[in-house]
Amino acid sequence: MEVKLRPFDFAQAAARAGLAVNGTPLAGAAGAAARTAPTAAPAGASFGDAMTQALKSVSAQQKEVGRLQRELQLDNPTVSLEETMVAMQKAQIGFQATLQVRNRLVSAYSEIMNMQI
Repeated sequence: MEVKLRPFDFAQAAARAGLAVNGTPLAGAAGAAARTAPTAAPAGASFGDAMTQALKSVSAQQKEVGRLQRELQLDNPTVSLEETMVAMQKAQIGFQATLQVRNRLVSAYSEIMNMQI
């Protein structure tokens, strides 16, 4: 069995994974800072709306990962292992962040309910 390796193009993989700002792929520390910077909610948006949007986003990312995994298993030449792995990591980070927010909300609720009046 012969294994052929393709040269890895990080800029192309980042662009396929959706890591771009204004059409330009992100690179280095500036890219990392832009990816981790929180986005401001529009004026008048409630916390519930923001949470709903975040949950929908995480769900969409996980569905996309499932699709990419299926396509990779079916040897679709348009889907690369790198793209799939990056998408998996993004979905995992999004899920972990959502889980931490949920845990903090439950903890805050418990503290409020246990307060003496």
